Amino acid sequence: MNYPDLIKQFKKKDYKPVYFLQGEEPFYIDRIVELATTTILDESERDFNQTVVYAKDTPAIDVVDAASRLPMMSERQVVVVKEAQEYKANAWEVFESYIQSPANSTVLIFAHKYKKLDKRSRFYKLLKKNAIVFESEQVKEYNLAEWIKKYIREKNYEITDKGTALLVEFIGNDLSRIAKELEKLFILVPDGGQINEKHIEENIGISKDYNVFELVNAILEKNVLKANKIINYFARNPKAAHLIFVLSNLHTLYQRLFKAHFAGTEDPRQLASLLGMHPYPAKELLLNKRKHPAKQISRNFSLLREYDLRLKGVGDKGTDQGELLKELVYKLLH
Repeated sequence: MNYPDLIKQFKKKDYKPVYFLQGEEPFYIDRIVELATTTILDESERDFNQTVVYAKDTPAIDVVDAASRLPMMSERQVVVVKEAQEYKANAWEVFESYIQSPANSTVLIFAHKYKKLDKRSRFYKLLKKNAIVFESEQVKEYNLAEWIKKYIREKNYEITDKGTALLVEFIGNDLSRIAKELEKLFILVPDGGQINEKHIEENIGISKDYNVFELVNAILEKNVLKANKIINYFARNPKAAHLIFVLSNLHTLYQRLFKAHFAGTEDPRQLASLLGMHPYPAKELLLNKRKHPAKQISRNFSLLREYDLRLKGVGDKGTDQGELLKELVYKLLH
């Protein structure tokens, strides 16, 4: 079952006895658990009929006992097991008999984050037969901008392309953090308004002018003055951008430039489709790729590897990150 269908089911109060929420993306799992614990029971029913435990602190047999109880002065009870990924294989065996015949008056929810059960296991096969299994997949990088825009539209707001790009580049695909940061902006921006890069800079702590996104753009455009201003800012503000994060983004830039050379198209949308990215940065790649000959890109890959090793202490006696970044950017641009 997918996320929208599961939410519809909850809103219709069509509850099933067992839900197993699993996968690499915790955002959707947290949202479902929050919805379950705030809507299935009335507030007056929760004291006696809602149990929330953590797997690390709660033996499987205790969860089975809790789920097997009858609700008190209520149609149903809710039992939530958080961090269920902490259970070992022998714990799942304890749950097997309950899963085969769950109590209809109990809604038992497992929040199994960051990984999935082995689909070949007996317990997983029992779940597929007797429970609702929800798989929370991570949003791929090339779909992240669209996810942000859709999330914002659902809240009755809009966002500029530059604002979206800043969130993608600075936060990455941490959906929980993106949602948390956006909640701040929903309070400040009038309902139905547009979120822009200025809102993000002033309220989320991402500098419009001095961030990794702008550094990558400066290097793409071979704008030496702009690149130097940004790396000097990073040197003065070490928390603004860790060198590992900078290296990762630069590696992505050169990968895309290399592929753009041999993509056989000058159409931004075609290139965006080939590279799995938004058309806006694809257009910038096409405009600037001639500034980066393929031979120079190959050399720059070697430089990125060299400075990655130096950052980790290989062949370097502890040069300051700011100095390493200055050296690297100078070599990349010359």
